[in-house]
Amino acid sequence: MNILEAQHITKRYSNHTALADVSISIPRGSIFGLLGPNGAGKTSLIRIITQITAPDSGRIFFNGEPLSSKHIAQIGYLPEERGLYKKMKVGEQLLYLTQLKGLSKAEAMDKLKVWFKKFEIQTWWSKNIEDLSKGMQQKVQFVATVLHNPTLIILDEPFSGFDPINANLIKDEILQLKEQGSTIIFSTHRMESVEELCDYIALINKSKKILDGSTKEIKNRYRTNTFIIEGEGKLNSLSPEFEILSLKELADNHFRAAIKIPANSTPNHLLAFLINQVQIHSFIESIPSMNDIFIKSVTDETTENISKEIAV
Repeated sequence: MNILEAQHITKRYSNHTALADVSISIPRGSIFGLLGPNGAGKTSLIRIITQITAPDSGRIFFNGEPLSSKHIAQIGYLPEERGLYKKMKVGEQLLYLTQLKGLSKAEAMDKLKVWFKKFEIQTWWSKNIEDLSKGMQQKVQFVATVLHNPTLIILDEPFSGFDPINANLIKDEILQLKEQGSTIIFSTHRMESVEELCDYIALINKSKKILDGSTKEIKNRYRTNTFIIEGEGKLNSLSPEFEILSLKELADNHFRAAIKIPANSTPNHLLAFLINQVQIHSFIESIPSMNDIFIKSVTDETTENISKEIAV
């Protein structure tokens, strides 16, 4: 079952269309990557889901019900533009924000003790927010986002401001939250994080959804049947059905080649030709990364739009 469904969402600001007939479905218990270039419409969709703004047309359903104010307490939102009160102390601010989400002071204190120990920030309780570094403030806001055990967690660029060690710490917490039953919408420009974390993605470009599905299915969709082979010997010739995309001679009679096979062939078929000529050291399929897919999808969409404009 989907925890959230956005159906035909359109949002305009004056003469600018931020979202044009965008529909997405987010399966319960998944990590869903909401991707796109700057200005694509991701934040506009997030603001509608969190009820900061409303769509001009279209509907959103939460757990099968029309999204309403009663669902706000079930959502945790970490915005890209952080919203902590600079003059407040860390402890009192977290207590305040958590009680706004419906927890009692005693419940909030119990949960805060766990998170402060987990993040090793016990000494921060009486520090002012303005005295913390950007990364330290980010930790505090992450705790504020998840402390009330929301059903749906929305993280907009959650690794911004973190060094690699703390980024891995947050990554581990995201995976643990998923294991505990939370669904996470994850908006980021870091495609390596998408590879590691996301079960599903939707790619928005220039206000329109141009790609969505499971990450596994999308990567399979963009496979090119290309294999990277490293070995020893001279690669003289292959069957005409195989296309040598690149061939580089290395030291000591070694080589590296990229070879494409036809759709109706198999890797074993290619290997059968190779082993009669050379000694194979490695044979790896070149599967496009999410970064490659992101760039190709956005570039193809832009080229298609330009072509349509020219035709008109």
